[in-house]
Amino acid sequence: MTGGRRRRPLSTILGPIEVRGVLRGKTVLLGVSGGIAAYKAAALCSRLVQAGATVHVLMTPAATRLVSPLTFQALSGNPVQTDLLAEQRHGHVDHVILARRADLLIVAPATANTVARLATGMAGDPVTAAALGVACPVLVCPSMEEHMYRHPLTQANLRRLEEIGYHVMAPETGYLASGLRGTGRLPEPEAILAEAVRLVCAHRAAGAGGGAVDPTLAGRRVLVTAGATREALDPVRFLSNRSTGKMGYALAREAARRGAQVVLVAGPGNLPDPEGVEVVHVESARDMHAAVLARAGWLDVAIGAAAVADYRPAVFQPHKIKKGEDRLVLELVRNPDILADLGRQKRPGQVLVGFAAETADLAEYARRKLEEKNLDLIVANDVTQPDAGFAVDTNRAVLVHRDGRQEDLPLMSKDALAAAILDRVAALLGRRDPEHG
Repeated sequence: MTGGRRRRPLSTILGPIEVRGVLRGKTVLLGVSGGIAAYKAAALCSRLVQAGATVHVLMTPAATRLVSPLTFQALSGNPVQTDLLAEQRHGHVDHVILARRADLLIVAPATANTVARLATGMAGDPVTAAALGVACPVLVCPSMEEHMYRHPLTQANLRRLEEIGYHVMAPETGYLASGLRGTGRLPEPEAILAEAVRLVCAHRAAGAGGGAVDPTLAGRRVLVTAGATREALDPVRFLSNRSTGKMGYALAREAARRGAQVVLVAGPGNLPDPEGVEVVHVESARDMHAAVLARAGWLDVAIGAAAVADYRPAVFQPHKIKKGEDRLVLELVRNPDILADLGRQKRPGQVLVGFAAETADLAEYARRKLEEKNLDLIVANDVTQPDAGFAVDTNRAVLVHRDGRQEDLPLMSKDALAAAILDRVAALLGRRDPEHG
């Protein structure tokens, strides 16, 4: 049987804050066909708008008999397309204009009839006509009675959609419109929203020069920290380090290319935000700690590539410190340890990766850090080397695994090292979660 890949839902914690950076300014076409689950499409429309998307709703004639087009117009703020031959409001041919603007087409619910029409290239209503005109990802969410979903013709049609590149989301099991229990329920709006975010992230990453989308992290939630933190002495001075964030940004880009939903928590720097990645900009170690720990229950993978300050001034001076004595003595206090705190509340299935920027005894310090912080993998590099470490595009690393293995990697670009690290992360996830293997 086909009908979509089952993934662990991203929706249980995902909310507008996490997805807003991905969907803000994106044009989403929401195709609604005539299934009883059309009422859920209204909630999905609302979620998409709240996430910052511009939403245009397309309806089949049957759908208009279940939910009023006026409902979708009120929720989206845009005219609803219900008839290909009606007055055109967006240009000469509305469904063509909208198809060219679209960053994503979602068909939810997709009835057995609509699935069949999509699979055979029919274009007699706004939904199917738009599907033939878009160059963006298409997400199809089947919803029907179980016997219709299981029928060999429906399964063949769903396979055909996947073969031509559509993304088919598996229906849920529960009570159906008939009152019977079975497989065929439309997923909840939050789950569809999360899948939409994943597709937009992957599509943007590929279009930004990241190459073909690699599905090895599809549906995963990856958090990466990057760059230095700044610990303020007074309004004009701070303590910091030489990290530029290049390694962390490379990891975020690569994770997005592999289909993950990525949050990058980045310290101050000059690097552009990676495409398809939600970026949270922070200043201090405590800011980064708060941003990361707020997502501790959300993430599947955390990669601590940031060079977080271990100490901060005990007292912040509200005014600029003036020159005085020949010596200025600063009292420093410990900052919270982000990875250690994640390790203490680590849940089964989560993967934690740390970095150890060292100047000597790489493997020894890395192993100690791995154990102390309850990590699964640690990446150690000698920052005294001119072609590795801070502010360069290459790195030479030692990977220390939880099971005691050690890999000495040769000099390579930071993009290549990011790919090598995420290969190991994907292997760890596959061993721990057979559903994603």
